[in-house]
Amino acid sequence: MAGGGDTLYQTRSANGNLGDLIIINVDKNRLKDMVTAGLVLDMTDYMGECANLQQYQAAIKDASALAGEENPGMWAVPSEVSNEPATEPCEAVDPTNAPSVRWDIYGQIGYPEMNTLEDLLDVLKQMQDAAETSESGKKTYALSLFKDWDGDMMQNAAALTALYGYESNQGFALMNSGTNEIQSIIDDDGAYVRALRFLFQANQMGLVDPESTTQNFDMLNAKYRDGAVLYSFWPWLGSGYYNTVERMAEGKGFQTATIADMKCLSYGSFTLGKMENAVMVGSQAKDPQRIVDFIDWLYSPEGVEMSCAQSGTNCGPEGLTWEMKDGEPVLTDFGVEALIKMTDGLQVPEEWGTGTWKEGISALNYKALGVVDCDQTTGMCYNYQRWADYQERTSTKLGEDWKAHNDNAATGIEYLNSRGMLTVAPGSNYAIPDYSTDHSTIKEQCKQVIVQDSWRTAFAADEAEFNSILKEMQDTVRGLGYDEVYAVDEQSCKDKLASYDALRQ
Repeated sequence: MAGGGDTLYQTRSANGNLGDLIIINVDKNRLKDMVTAGLVLDMTDYMGECANLQQYQAAIKDASALAGEENPGMWAVPSEVSNEPATEPCEAVDPTNAPSVRWDIYGQIGYPEMNTLEDLLDVLKQMQDAAETSESGKKTYALSLFKDWDGDMMQNAAALTALYGYESNQGFALMNSGTNEIQSIIDDDGAYVRALRFLFQANQMGLVDPESTTQNFDMLNAKYRDGAVLYSFWPWLGSGYYNTVERMAEGKGFQTATIADMKCLSYGSFTLGKMENAVMVGSQAKDPQRIVDFIDWLYSPEGVEMSCAQSGTNCGPEGLTWEMKDGEPVLTDFGVEALIKMTDGLQVPEEWGTGTWKEGISALNYKALGVVDCDQTTGMCYNYQRWADYQERTSTKLGEDWKAHNDNAATGIEYLNSRGMLTVAPGSNYAIPDYSTDHSTIKEQCKQVIVQDSWRTAFAADEAEFNSILKEMQDTVRGLGYDEVYAVDEQSCKDKLASYDALRQ
């Protein structure tokens, strides 16, 4: 439907029927609005025999409290509920935020050490000089930027602040759960301005793709596929588009690099689930018990395994994609084709219903439990990328070279965690309060200036122009009432840090 999910939600809300099974966020007053409008069902009377959901009562109650009812009920089951500690990283292979480079080119220049973010610039210059052209013969750039994800600030700059533990989803405030520090993004000596200066210096050195100001995310992806970009702001981006099986076998691809003083932002497990996505029963469902029973199955070991999605890493059905041998999970021949080779048009055996694997995978794309959670009965991690068998089968020249330079660690998250190079933000469900109408208006005006001028600083002609644009940005937003909005954001950060402290106890 044109307009995406929100348009569909608005249309169905107006009709008074969101469907039998509802998957949507419950924060930002969404659940409260749905309950008030009578669109979702209280599942309390249907959960008596639901043994799996009974394990997650605390998470369900926490999510359902967002309904704002005097008697909370059981309105919603949050996603990614985890049995892992809230202070442990929830990422399976690489942290969400870490410097990621074309490791083969990094190796060509001798794996130089980097002590600070600014040291990365010289390394990228050496890499760009060494690489010169992409696989199709186009000029290679160390950095290529895009505007699609800009919100309250320039997202590519915000990504650089995350290398030092800063969260950038708190309006105009940066928050560091490792140091309890809160910064304004327009502070001269803050992490965001440092990131803008980094991008400016990179552009002065000829390291930034000149099409950065006009391209979108899809255009950027094509450049990663072609080998035309050497740095990835997030590990999943470069590796996801460039690291094919064939390239990695040749020793080519993206891997996590190390900056000595970095404290990369990692996310802890959500013991009470994530409110950004939850599952509910529609109030108009003709057989609500059947829907609740299905939700209960989604949270069972079998349901979690079966929820193998195109973009997920759950292991799929036992007997089809994997089996237990000597107490350890190992991939079957079919599992290798489906999960490693990702064979196009792979046919499912007759005893499993025929058709293609792609047709049979879960269309819900819903993660009931955390990414690194385990079956509480067997101790087996549902994420096959954590299995020793998978890691052995996917061993490549690229991976072995990376391991040789990183203490023989199995994964990037393991290596950085062991070196104390992570800032783990505990899995908190603290919800940022809505702004007042006046503050919303001010914020919208300020963010347009901040995003526009952030890009202008990155592409400034010289340092004098950089400083001039920066000051103009600071003066303009302060004149618009920036400090009022920042005060609200700062308080939200203090409250969220307090929620982190509670989870650490």
